[in-house]
Amino acid sequence: MERDVKLSRVSVEEIMVANQALKDVVIKTPLQKNELLSARYDCNVYLKREDLQVVRSFKLRGAYNFIRSLSAEDREKGVVCASAGNHAQGVAYSCYALGIEGKIFMPLTTPRQKVSQVKRFGGEHVSVVLIGDSFDDSYTAAMEYCTTEEKVFVHPFDNNQIVAGQGTVAVEILNDMQEPADYTFCAIGGGGLASGIGSYMKGISPFTKLIGVEPAGAASMKASLKNGEVTRLDTIDTFVDGAAVKQVGDLSMAICQDVLDDIVAVPEGKVCTTILQLYNENAIVAEPAGALSVAALDFYKEEIKGKNVVCVISGGNNDIERMQEIKEKSLIYEGLKHYFIVTFPQRAGALRKFMEQVLGEHDDITHFEYTKRTNREAGPVIVGIELKCREDYAPLVERMTKNGFPYKEINNDPTLFNLLI
Repeated sequence: MERDVKLSRVSVEEIMVANQALKDVVIKTPLQKNELLSARYDCNVYLKREDLQVVRSFKLRGAYNFIRSLSAEDREKGVVCASAGNHAQGVAYSCYALGIEGKIFMPLTTPRQKVSQVKRFGGEHVSVVLIGDSFDDSYTAAMEYCTTEEKVFVHPFDNNQIVAGQGTVAVEILNDMQEPADYTFCAIGGGGLASGIGSYMKGISPFTKLIGVEPAGAASMKASLKNGEVTRLDTIDTFVDGAAVKQVGDLSMAICQDVLDDIVAVPEGKVCTTILQLYNENAIVAEPAGALSVAALDFYKEEIKGKNVVCVISGGNNDIERMQEIKEKSLIYEGLKHYFIVTFPQRAGALRKFMEQVLGEHDDITHFEYTKRTNREAGPVIVGIELKCREDYAPLVERMTKNGFPYKEINNDPTLFNLLI
């Protein structure tokens, strides 16, 4: 990736000052070698467990570092932030710890678990305003409130003090590594974490390659770096809520342009598969944004063989109510779940024929929706089928055609899928 040497990073000294300021506030989270992932990718994979942070994400580092640096006058005014959840929790915790007032704007789509955590961490010092469908909507509302009420805005990523605080993650990583780190993978939403880690890494360990990871449905940093300027996306997929940002910051984009060695956009379904694997294989509860770094390893299989690789698990604030959706998205991505509109003959025995002659031995119908149409020879049925392995798909559709069941698969038609499923 081309770099502009004129762009400046947050200095190593600033990050070290932040590290000293945070030492009695944040947990020094563990850096753990993961044997399963190491064997899978034929390298040494270390997980930086920011999901074990006191607010279950790295965001406390930047928020506290910024707020503690405010003047007494600004603290008296109180602070405001906009967040999909983790930054809000960091600000709430900081407000409680420093005894100042905070108002937190969050999207209506924020998981209930994150809203509850914000209220718990902030106690009587914070109030929550739910507004808009995305971070950007909440950000607009928060900025308007700041202007009207003359409050101090705590930006989630586009501020030197915020970036310096996030950079303390890298301080701990390099202090704990017994061998040089060849690769570090970290999530990118607005870019504050990557900016902080990159600023420190490139200052202390310049040979370490930093790979930024975005959700494919909200790859705003990738678009900005490609265009050479901050680029606002018209629409985004908000599933990976902790990293679903339409527009990255000017500061974070400039720093990432300088420190990132590469950037990858990971499909949301792949993120879901990774969440389930981390939980089932390692008992790690990662939120979608927290799983991005590990999800990216499949895209770098050859490059990382024999290397020392660090993945930052950036957050663990996952709502248990989302697990069914996560499983569904994972199955679809892995080619194990398919939805069809199947034309069924309107005669007795049609369903039996479908089950006996179309379904394979290990195929399972998980969804069946049929509205009988009178005076017609055939009618559409929405059928969801779960397969045991990806290779069972071709024989399934071949049997549908052979046995006279015309079909249309709707997995790859977002409009139709969202309307019907």
